[in-house]
Parts: sequence; C-alpha cells; structure tokens
Amino acid sequence: MSEVAESFPVGHPLAGFEDQIDQLRECGRLFHSRGWSVGTSSNYSVVIPGDSVELIVTASGKDKGRLKRGDFVRLDQEGCPTQADQLKSSAETMLHVVLAAEPVSAGSILHTHSVWGTLLSDHFYDQGGFEIEGFEMLKGLEGTATHETEHWVPIFDNTQDIPSLAREVQAMIESQPEKISHGFLIRKHGLYTWGRDVFASRRHIEVYEFLFECVGRKLGL
Repeated sequence: MSEVAESFPVGHPLAGFEDQIDQLRECGRLFHSRGWSVGTSSNYSVVIPGDSVELIVTASGKDKGRLKRGDFVRLDQEGCPTQADQLKSSAETMLHVVLAAEPVSAGSILHTHSVWGTLLSDHFYDQGGFEIEGFEMLKGLEGTATHETEHWVPIFDNTQDIPSLAREVQAMIESQPEKISHGFLIRKHGLYTWGRDVFASRRHIEVYEFLFECVGRKLGL
C-alpha cells in the first residue's frame, strides 16, 4: 500500500498478520477499481494457520477501496471475536468459517459483487447453476490443466439467513464436492471463491470475473 502503516502492538489480536492484512487491502483496492466491490460491499478473509479455525475478516461497512489495517476482525471457529472490543464483522462471517474449515481448508476467502456475477446468478438460478467450458482462462482455476473441461458454478438463493445458507453450502461441499470446487454465486448478490492463500483466491476472483463477462456477453445479457 502507498501509505505508511504502523504495526499492531504486542497482544493486539491482529499483531503479526500485517502482511496478510495488507494483501487483503490490496485486493480491496483492485476490486473496487474494477467495480467488483463498490458501496462498501464484499468481504475478504485470511485464515490463521493452527489446530483450530481462526481467521481475520474485513469489518462490516468498510469502503473496500480504502481499507486500513484496523478495518479487520480476528474470529474463532464459531465466528466470534477472539478478543473483546473489536469491530463488528461482516454479516456473512459464517460462510467464511465454513470454507476455512475441513474439508475445504481454504487459506483465504474472497467475496465480490460484480455486475456480471449478479446478472448470471439471476439468469441461471432456476437451473441451480451453470457450466463454463472451452475458455482458456479456466486453467487459472487451481488444478485445472486444460481449457477442455466443464466447470460448474452453483447458485444459492439470497435468503438473508446466513446460518441456513452456510449449512446449504456445507451440505454441497460434503455431498457434491465436484460441483463446488472453487466458488459459488448467491442469487442477485455475488461471488464467493477461495484458495490456499490470498494470491490464489485473488487469482480465482479475476478468472471467474473474466469468465462471467464472457458468458454474459455471449448470452447477450
């Protein structure tokens, strides 16, 4: 980031994770500039390595194009702050917790609200999702060796009941992992994707958003 940012003092819940936080801040700056995280929408997280799930998530209501180091919250596996007096986390925190836990074990989770993702999530909702195939950019998704592949993007309803939605996502991860391998859409809402670290999850956002625009333009949306 361009400005000088001080490190957190010893004992602060975010101390020692300044580099990872700065990576998320850079994601926010980039995604905001691309129109994928406008109007304080979206949320980003990085998972803290350890025996139990802990993660650092963007605080609620923050401008993603101007995130500061202090605009984050450290949470436990229940989605609760690890220390008192932290900022309020995103309302969608439990989706991050589900993706950070086994069997996905993501290292970072990113959520965006692009025009193309929003349109496609509504257009294909009745089919439960849509398939993307033949595009070279599919190889940007972790483990995809060829463009000659069929990649399914599932779509969940935007019920506003996040605990219920988290259970739906968890159920698909357990029963149909091949259909939710890299990301999913929420109807008229946005994209969730993840990776082993911030770089990988950021790459997945960029790949998905490119592919969504290709599909949307091909459909004439």
